[in-house]
Amino acid sequence: MIDLKNKVVIITGGSSGIGKACAIEFAKAGYKVAITGRHASTLTTAALEIKSVANAEVLEIVSDVSQEQDCKQIIDKTLYHFGKIDVLINNAGVSMRAVFIDTDLSVIKQLMDTNFWGTVYCTKYALPEILKNKGSVIGISSIAGYLGLPGRTGYSASKFAMHGFLGSLRAENLKTGLHVMICCPGYTESNIRKTALNKSGNAQGDTPLDEKKLMSAELVARHIVHGVAKRKRTIILTRQGKISVILGKFFPAWLDKLAYNTIAKESDSPFK
Repeated sequence: MIDLKNKVVIITGGSSGIGKACAIEFAKAGYKVAITGRHASTLTTAALEIKSVANAEVLEIVSDVSQEQDCKQIIDKTLYHFGKIDVLINNAGVSMRAVFIDTDLSVIKQLMDTNFWGTVYCTKYALPEILKNKGSVIGISSIAGYLGLPGRTGYSASKFAMHGFLGSLRAENLKTGLHVMICCPGYTESNIRKTALNKSGNAQGDTPLDEKKLMSAELVARHIVHGVAKRKRTIILTRQGKISVILGKFFPAWLDKLAYNTIAKESDSPFK
């Protein structure tokens, strides 16, 4: 296990959900924390909460990870403020709920720009510094990165792309000391389903699930911090998520039917 004290972590999408929970847990572990988000007010609120819980040094960076220049700015500002980067958590993401035939292509592009290209941009600019410190690049993915989910074409595509990118990065750096980890939380209590895009690119504004029955963001964050400390390769959380990955290897056709029937039961499902 590596020492987590006096290190610096960047967490994209750090103003809410898993991102904010990760910021709190890393701060508790002794990290200096840089959080990013598109809205200054929510970033400031999150930073105050992180400081109150962990008494940590927190840097707020207003940015949109779908924009390459913003991602470069995240890295530059973190280096200027803290002088180093040890861990990059690629957490910022957006989801969708719509069948592909009805979906405007701009929606798919938006998901790829944020979920995939945001990961690529931030990793590209942070990697030289992380390599110096033999640090970690983390991707917060989803079971949708293993299984093509109906009504989630853009989301699954972006997560499959993230897996391919990070897997290749890991293989390229087998001898450099770089740690690469992919975390697939499964269904987690968060705001991502309310902000998921519909076929026209507007936020859904509601969730089809009972969020209180899902895994908490705090528990996911504890798994991520532990995974960084142990330099794990992959984390798959929730019983449902682990079963889905296993079934996908041996019974893919059956799993497609199961995924379809599960999503068809959602309150706003297009498959009713």
